[in-house]
Amino acid sequence: MNRMNRRSLLRGAAATAGVTLASPYLARRAMAQGAGTVNIFAWAGYLNDEILGAFTEATGITTNYTPYGTNDELLNQLRANNGAGFDLIWPTVDRVPNYVEFGLVQPIDESRIEVDRVLPSAWENSVNLGAVVNGARYQVPTDWGTEALAFDREQNPLEYGTASYGDLWAEGAQATVRGHSSLVGLGLWLEAEGRLPRPLLDAFTDPDAQVEIFDVILAEAIARKGSIIQFWSNENEAQAAFRVNGATIGQTWDSSAAGLAREGLPIGFIAPREGALAWMEGLSIPSGAENLDEAYAFINWFLTPEAGAMYTNATSINSTAVGSDQLISDEAKAFFAAAYPGDALEKLWWWPIQESWYITKRNEYQDRFLSA
Repeated sequence: MNRMNRRSLLRGAAATAGVTLASPYLARRAMAQGAGTVNIFAWAGYLNDEILGAFTEATGITTNYTPYGTNDELLNQLRANNGAGFDLIWPTVDRVPNYVEFGLVQPIDESRIEVDRVLPSAWENSVNLGAVVNGARYQVPTDWGTEALAFDREQNPLEYGTASYGDLWAEGAQATVRGHSSLVGLGLWLEAEGRLPRPLLDAFTDPDAQVEIFDVILAEAIARKGSIIQFWSNENEAQAAFRVNGATIGQTWDSSAAGLAREGLPIGFIAPREGALAWMEGLSIPSGAENLDEAYAFINWFLTPEAGAMYTNATSINSTAVGSDQLISDEAKAFFAAAYPGDALEKLWWWPIQESWYITKRNEYQDRFLSA
């Protein structure tokens, strides 16, 4: 697997630091053409009034933002619309081939992208993570983050080096997890313990290997299901597990833990010793998009350092915009440092491409786990 971490992502920043990143060209062009509208279907919590207002102020383009909670919700909605209804979507990069398979997204016109605004390593590594299919690019990388261990600092403190996915499954744990990704996290722990029949990555490239590996993982998950007090499928559910349902540990997104901490709850977030599950996301243009100029304008604006910093400050998810890390808040910097100490960045486990056959079987195992 292509190993990539934030340090390598930032390596290219110095080389492009002299480029003018916040050029008013897009704003001038949009104003000259008259204010338009862009319809964005994005993750819940990713775009707030500050971000959308800043975009409109810079370009004159108004926005319609519709939130969703899961990759599957996004894919199902776009399939129901036959690729129409939105000008931009925000899938994780490993799922982009699913949209291409069903003809739901169109190739990106790279001549219309300010590529020098994207961290070079993010642009290059996204090729192998799913953004490029059959030689055509279908997504512009905009951000990356992880799914790792959220924990109650008072009731269940964790430290890097000993914190493990195995902690979620310990007897007496009060854990919250997502069905399908918790099986992968459990698989990473079993792999580290030498208890898988073959490498976990084989499950993503060979249907027979997926069955062989996930049979072992599922049996372990069912045997330890008593440690799980709530399952989540979106950020609101993950946060509610800690707010009201008594969870003291969970396998959640970084943004879920950061949001709880901003509310004043004693929630931390840390990479497990097996490696945090890392994902990259980006903007793709549906096949039925009607406002292409506005869609490209939003992509390029979102890749300015100022927009990237606003996004990171709001979500604690890392922007791929060159220079944005220099503008983020002290709170965002502290969250990142606490989540990935020591060699955590070198151990990131990047989600492989999830082909349709993998998703179908993955969901079967998830359903068997949830109903056991």
